[in-house]
Amino acid sequence: MRHVIALDVGGTGMKAALVGADGELLHQARRSTGRERGPDSVVESILAFAADLRAHGEDHFGEPAAAAGVAVPGIVDADRGIAAYAANLGWRDVPLRNLLSERLDGVPVALGHDVRTGGLAEGRIGAGRGADRFLFVPLGTGIAGAIGIDGRVEAGAHGFAGEIGHVVVRPGGAPCPCGQHGCLERYASAAAVSEAWARATGDRDADAADCAKAVESGDARARAVWQDAVDALADGLVTALTLLDPRVLIIGGGLAEAGETLFTPLRAAVERRVTFQKLPSIVPAALGDTAGCLGAGLLAWDLLATPTHPASEVSA
Repeated sequence: MRHVIALDVGGTGMKAALVGADGELLHQARRSTGRERGPDSVVESILAFAADLRAHGEDHFGEPAAAAGVAVPGIVDADRGIAAYAANLGWRDVPLRNLLSERLDGVPVALGHDVRTGGLAEGRIGAGRGADRFLFVPLGTGIAGAIGIDGRVEAGAHGFAGEIGHVVVRPGGAPCPCGQHGCLERYASAAAVSEAWARATGDRDADAADCAKAVESGDARARAVWQDAVDALADGLVTALTLLDPRVLIIGGGLAEAGETLFTPLRAAVERRVTFQKLPSIVPAALGDTAGCLGAGLLAWDLLATPTHPASEVSA
């Protein structure tokens, strides 16, 4: 059975799958990145995982994988197949595409940014399926974005497109590690809500999920913290939809797990802010933590669907 390898590399763990031509997950596995042993060990863990997946495919499906796709965090040069920088993994300028292709006996490999790759999956087979324009915004430790256009995800001229978390929504506000002040992710990420709720309660272990539960129970402090985050998020999203005019706005990540506790006030806040702009559908992500892996599989199949285009021309 013809299949591809899909790898989604996170800060501490890796998710992987063998993916059939119809998108079916034929085999799934997880492993640690081994980042505590240093960046070289992380790279070797990825290569060894891919080789084991190749062997599994050959043993169980009669042939090795025809291609591979890998999604990684941080700064990614998809054109050259280089994982340029990832703070959590400690690597710089790793030629990951070439290393993987060599370990996999020369099969084509696509390298993509984790959020854009997850966005690709959400757009094609998840919450944005059928939409010609979408914006995928996962609200996790930070906030990033994936701009979807006609079935592909726009990486930008330098690979930085979609970094909505660093749109300034509160000028002169909280300092951000990026060097600016008042960035969206300092107010509306899951990490930011956790910090604000911990301050409000005096409980250093309180987090965004606790805040959401308190909102649902009617806690006034929680409602104030939550609304501040929703308002900041709406400000950032309206800036994005003014520039991009998406048909669908897909919200994922940890905060989206709050369901309508987030989406009801968020839709209202965005609607209050639009004037001439067309209001997009605002929907929760559909694929959960499988989005990155599924997207990596799509990147790999795209390589096989366009054999005249080398991997260096696939962007994510």
